[in-house]
Amino acid sequence: MSEPVGRNTAGTGGPGTTLLGAAAWLSLATTVVLGWRLPPTREQGPYARLIAIHPPLAWAAYLAFGVCAVASALWLWKRTRAPRWDRLAASSAEIGVVFCALTLVTGSIWGRPTWGVWWTWDARLTSTALLLALFLGYLALRRVAYDPEARARRSAVAALIAVADVPIVHFSVDWWRTLHQGRSLAQISPQSDLDGSYVSVMLLGFCAMTLVYAWLVVHRCRVEAMEEALESEGLDIALEERRAEADVVRAGV
Repeated sequence: MSEPVGRNTAGTGGPGTTLLGAAAWLSLATTVVLGWRLPPTREQGPYARLIAIHPPLAWAAYLAFGVCAVASALWLWKRTRAPRWDRLAASSAEIGVVFCALTLVTGSIWGRPTWGVWWTWDARLTSTALLLALFLGYLALRRVAYDPEARARRSAVAALIAVADVPIVHFSVDWWRTLHQGRSLAQISPQSDLDGSYVSVMLLGFCAMTLVYAWLVVHRCRVEAMEEALESEGLDIALEERRAEADVVRAGV
């Protein structure tokens, strides 16, 4: 099924995107400032402030990979198959890989002073590293020179397989004995011993990362559409050149 490629199909442009970007970066800057001003805790000192960005980064990675899987499923279903779903899946996966890598980096920075090591084969860490590797493989698969429809089909299947690791990552702290603390969202419960200011900044971080993800995926989809248009235009030009060469050969004969 074909679909015209251009600014409108990318779903971007206009004041809405600008407002989204402003809200995303303003909320992110506010999160960083408020997180920096959080008082140090008795157990973890100033490193506890990383709760403002570390769990939200993990959430944004979950969201990105989830959107990738949903878009892939919509592409695989014939009634909803359209190029925009393949573009959304690819764009969301790329952004998810960035968020997932940042999750591991900030987690290592947090883990070094609290656990005494930069890395340990903890269930949460290992499953997160596996998640990153799976979606890196997804992105590598998209770079293989297949027919666009075959590439989209294989990538969609790979995304649905890879996303199965997301619930494993999320519930790993409940299913296995790990060094990692419990699920961050559980800290919102009234029984939590986490200070209210920490919870508030963490929740703001969740909102900020969600907005940043949305802003990035809008722009990445736009770039993806432009790349497809450029590739299609280049192919048309190449075909025209070959036809012209063939006409010259026939005229010479």
